[in-house]
Amino acid sequence: MIKPVRIFRHVACEGPGYLGTFLENNNVPYEIICIDEGITVPQDLDNISGLVFMGGSMNVTDPLQWVSDEKKLIQNAINKNIPVMGICLGAQLMSAALGGEITHDPNMEIGWHAVEPAVDKSKHEWLEKLPEEFIPFHWHADTFSIPEGATVLFHSECRKNQAFILNNSIAMQFHLEVTIEMVEKWVHLFKSDLNKEHSCVQNDHEIILNLEDKISALHQNADIIFGQWIKGLL
Repeated sequence: MIKPVRIFRHVACEGPGYLGTFLENNNVPYEIICIDEGITVPQDLDNISGLVFMGGSMNVTDPLQWVSDEKKLIQNAINKNIPVMGICLGAQLMSAALGGEITHDPNMEIGWHAVEPAVDKSKHEWLEKLPEEFIPFHWHADTFSIPEGATVLFHSECRKNQAFILNNSIAMQFHLEVTIEMVEKWVHLFKSDLNKEHSCVQNDHEIILNLEDKISALHQNADIIFGQWIKGLL
């Protein structure tokens, strides 16, 4: 029996979404640590098979105890070759924990923007089943550098670094886990972010247009990347 994946949620509206569905469909148990409800960060790694760190509106540089605790946990997990996945804020936490630099860009990247492989996809198992470019969902300002020893995986017109891998771990600035309900909720909750006129910020109408088709295509590519990640759990 595979040990559970431990998922760290930082805000209530950024739960595991489709990642939870994918894990369930592949018989991978998981548990959610709700940091947003004041739960402390468990440092134990003996009873889990992998770690996932979700997004959030806070910054890696914020003086929060759980931020420091999560970075320490990431370092320990990577050192023990336990697969880690970071999404948005979670990816920035991974970069910072591994010695990378987090920088703030006043121009946010929001909406459906294409990413392309930053390395030869034919020679890389994380990429070989993916199309030449695909369109994930974005909602972020900060970005990360690639830590020493890691490999940049994707880039976009709006951000030089969109994802990196280190052994069996992956950090992604973008969102593969969003569902129709999550996107609609974010547009409602954070609509003020969409008032900025910039080529990297879509308006609410652009984001919602043909949303069901966009989510369907997103999850097809999520299956490939999540599928590669869970190989490390076994």
